[in-house]
Amino acid sequence: MYETPLTGLVLSGGGARAAYQVGVLRAIARLRREQLGPRSRLRNPFGVIVGTSAGAINAAALACHADRFDLSIEVLSRVWQNFHAEQVYRADSLGVIRSGAQWLTMLSLGWMIARWRKARPRSLLDNEPLAELLHQMVPLSRLQMMLEQRQLHALAVTASSYTSGVHVTFYSAGQPVLPWSRSQRLAVADRLSHEHLLASSAIPFVFPAKQLKQGAHAEWYGDGSMRQTAPLSPAIHLGAQRLLIIGAGRMNEPATRQPPAGGYPSLAQIAGHAMSSIFLDALAVDIERMQRINRTLALLPDTVRQDTPLRPIESLVISPSQRLDDVAARHVESLPRTVRGLLRGVGVGKAGVEARGGSALASYLLFEAPYTRELMALGEADVAARADEVHQFFGWHRMAEPAARRVQQALSLAHGLDLELP
Repeated sequence: MYETPLTGLVLSGGGARAAYQVGVLRAIARLRREQLGPRSRLRNPFGVIVGTSAGAINAAALACHADRFDLSIEVLSRVWQNFHAEQVYRADSLGVIRSGAQWLTMLSLGWMIARWRKARPRSLLDNEPLAELLHQMVPLSRLQMMLEQRQLHALAVTASSYTSGVHVTFYSAGQPVLPWSRSQRLAVADRLSHEHLLASSAIPFVFPAKQLKQGAHAEWYGDGSMRQTAPLSPAIHLGAQRLLIIGAGRMNEPATRQPPAGGYPSLAQIAGHAMSSIFLDALAVDIERMQRINRTLALLPDTVRQDTPLRPIESLVISPSQRLDDVAARHVESLPRTVRGLLRGVGVGKAGVEARGGSALASYLLFEAPYTRELMALGEADVAARADEVHQFFGWHRMAEPAARRVQQALSLAHGLDLELP
């Protein structure tokens, strides 16, 4: 059974940056064991799990093991601690030539060559290996069982339709939940598949779009972070009463330093800036909107508040305390040689200071252990620094009090009876 009140977990997108989420969750699981004991391993603290892009993959992996929450964290940790880019996209010379090199050639020489050669590369990189990895780490065959056993209330992943231009949330729930529709976004109850995860994580231009059936027709979908104006909305619509939100940058990062004067920005700098806008900005804006609504509701008299459909949402936001672009700059050389060559063609420099101009782009593609391990360690450190807030949010200190009182009573009784405790 999941814990109450119904807690939603919101995992944002960000490619390789999603390693940070696993570090945060690993630290939270450790705090819970320390506070509540080993039996807490059997309870899922999140009844609603919502993910976008790489966050959708992490979300689905957690949901499919909702009856073994700590085990699911360890499975995710093993994958992210030992990541290699070849598990996500083809990094061999032939694979890069067939996708990225052709794609860049088409950009520079025009589609005339593509028509002549009958070759239209769909993306910068071929993410075919990711499909195999998903079948290993996300056993979606267990999802329906988790919902029926009430180990999980709902799972939702989001994708953006290139066909219709609408942002779509696909969800599975244990109890019927009416779909919702807002301007340029809608929800669809569906049986989630690995194809949904591939669509949600199809970074624009970098990975190819996926075709998904929606009713009687099919549409092409890309990364769910695109056109995502309200990332918190799915969790709230699915009934979450409080939210743990794990971001992938910017909200708690140190203030941006004044960059040194330079020449015209490279394609990598522009692409990195665009990706940061796609993956990071909407979440920060939606959190500010939720906090503003909470403050407004707090000012209303109880009688007036009862007449509005709005309700306050308690939340805890955890996001990196360091700039992930700078972390990526230290690890650019960890990328496969073929991918480094491809990225240097658009302006990603070598490791260190030279890489910083394009490190934002690299930060989304660095599925390599040295980088992902540092992000996981950062996530664990950020949770450790805010342990009191985590305890307060989940109410674990209150749950542990009765057990602590019983231990104290047992010690007092043993002392009174002059017994030796083992």
